[in-house]
Amino acid sequence: MEEDTRLCQETEEVMGILSGKWKLIILFHLMYGGTKRFNELKRLIPNITQKMLTKHLRELEQQDIIKRIVYAQVPPKVEYTMTDYGNKLKPIIEDLHEFGKSHLVHMQNKGSTFK
Repeated sequence: MEEDTRLCQETEEVMGILSGKWKLIILFHLMYGGTKRFNELKRLIPNITQKMLTKHLRELEQQDIIKRIVYAQVPPKVEYTMTDYGNKLKPIIEDLHEFGKSHLVHMQNKGSTFK
């Protein structure tokens, strides 16, 4: 019973890091597209609000999943990149991506319009 509780706590911790409508998409762009500036991410994810992008980036930075790099110049330049620690999520995100692709096919074959 104690082990079940611990496993739930560990899963909740991971879900806390990845929860949020846009976090996985942000991570996907940083993992496979490399370092990005804020406006680049905003263009890549057109439906995200500036407020939500800022919120998710801050949360991912606090969890040491991404790194925020500030350049001392005028105008200010800020970039976001994956940390070595954050790159440990790569196989998880790849698995989720593959499941998503197969799930869409599965639901199409089933005749469902659920999205």
